Amino acid sequence: MPIVKAILALDQGTTSSRAILFDVRGVVLAVAQREFRQFYPQPGWVEHDAQEIWRTQIDVAAECIGRVPGVEVAAIGITNQRETTVVWDRATGTPIANAIVWQDRRTASYCDELRAAGHEALFRARTGLLLDPYFSGTKLRWLLQNTTAQDLAFGTIDSWLIWNLTRGRTHVTDVTNASRTLLFDIHRCQWDDELLAILGIPRALLPEVCSSSGIVATTAEGLPFPAGIPIAGIAGDQHAALFGQRCTRAGMAKNTYGTGSFAVMNTGGEAVTSSHGLLSTIAWKLQDEPVQYAVEGSIFVTGAAVQWLRDGLGIIKTAAEIEPLAASVPDTNGVVFVPAFTGLGTPHWDAYARGTIVGLTRGATKAHLARATLEAIALQSVDVLEAMRADSGIALTELRVDGGASANDLLMQMQADFAGIPVIRARMSEITALGAAYLAGLAVGFWPTENEIDIQWIADRTFTPSLDVAQRARKVEAWRRAVERAKGWAG
Repeated sequence: MPIVKAILALDQGTTSSRAILFDVRGVVLAVAQREFRQFYPQPGWVEHDAQEIWRTQIDVAAECIGRVPGVEVAAIGITNQRETTVVWDRATGTPIANAIVWQDRRTASYCDELRAAGHEALFRARTGLLLDPYFSGTKLRWLLQNTTAQDLAFGTIDSWLIWNLTRGRTHVTDVTNASRTLLFDIHRCQWDDELLAILGIPRALLPEVCSSSGIVATTAEGLPFPAGIPIAGIAGDQHAALFGQRCTRAGMAKNTYGTGSFAVMNTGGEAVTSSHGLLSTIAWKLQDEPVQYAVEGSIFVTGAAVQWLRDGLGIIKTAAEIEPLAASVPDTNGVVFVPAFTGLGTPHWDAYARGTIVGLTRGATKAHLARATLEAIALQSVDVLEAMRADSGIALTELRVDGGASANDLLMQMQADFAGIPVIRARMSEITALGAAYLAGLAVGFWPTENEIDIQWIADRTFTPSLDVAQRARKVEAWRRAVERAKGWAG
């Protein structure tokens, strides 16, 4: 049997765990996926069972490897939902509670207290982030305040997976995930003792921080696949997508449409401080090379709004049905939907905003609401892209897109129309996982240089703007009026 060499990407997302095998051409050899449960114990709270995440992730990894006879896994790359916070007992490896998911808003009032105490400028300067319950630091503090357990370890999902892949031998995270915690100085690339002291978090809980590309550990014995496989790539999902989209030069940007949407623009070797609600973050670090930075706009609810139409309202049976339903009407009939189910992110950062539908009349139908949902996804991204232009002084010439909803042609045309720039969909639909695979493969020589992977990026389709300036302005203005209605609603 011939040997098939491949990179295994573990893509641990907000609603499912996935595993994908890529060959040296960047072609998918096999994929496996399993959903896991979502818990909503109180309004605004979102939790996951970290043990279930581990079980589903290891199961799909084994399933994926088993589908390719003769496969030899050269390395593992991990990409993960960011900010989601796990605390576990070092001795037993058992989480002390459910993981607190990035969408969770339970620490909003504590973030208010930190701002009132005058701490936001310091956190902003050191971490590039705002004081918002989105990030891991206040979630970690909440978990520590609600336990009496000792000898604990903290990690984002990448750390949790690596701990289990190595049977507790390795407690690490990479610079991209560390940069989303509110605890990490992105300029000095180290945990910040002053920020830890403000939040009351012991440094001993934290993982060691490593590069995004480089061997950090090998798989342990007793897993349902071979021991000794190098774990060589780690990046938060949006950073992996930026790398997979080959946005490697300053000014290049991508938008990923998942449960939420995240637009990220490469700023090169400079951490840009935003005055328009963007986040400064680490894009990646390749082994011994300098850190690369980015600015990011975080939109909490996009694909999740489509899930709400399906699961909450029952007006569609599958997510794919939204496109023909929305296309069955020429416009929204004046309906505007702001899906602020868990607050608003960039550029508003309003933890108390809530979902709002305006413009309803007796003539409104489920088709109009479906179309308004797609428009909301695109218009939230317009707010972010305009903030990027304002902060960087760079007029974006294109937007590279990926994620599940990027397959929706109507949505992508809306995005081009409302943003006023071409939207380019990559032929490879598994960009985030591929980015993690590239990071791992570069570390072990599977791909000798970045030039080897640059040539693998191919466009699938380009959507060009079709609205005139006046039409675009009217649509954006109606959207922004609706957003103002949604703000501060939870009070």
